[in-house]
Amino acid sequence: MRVNRDRLDLCMARVCLNTASLANAAGLPVQTVNGARRGRNIRPATLGKISKALGVDPGDIIETEEKQ
Repeated sequence: MRVNRDRLDLCMARVCLNTASLANAAGLPVQTVNGARRGRNIRPATLGKISKALGVDPGDIIETEEKQ
């Protein structure tokens, strides 16, 4: 699963967190958060930690593929 960068950045801005602060709040390495922001696949547990640190539902920041 992948994070939608625009949505993630918006959520980070709402709580005034930069990448390092988010990583610290989520208990994750900065490299993991950077990878998520760059569109790398992440594990469900990582998504959960990031969304919990941001105070949002995981569905708010996950990339959804629209079927055409």
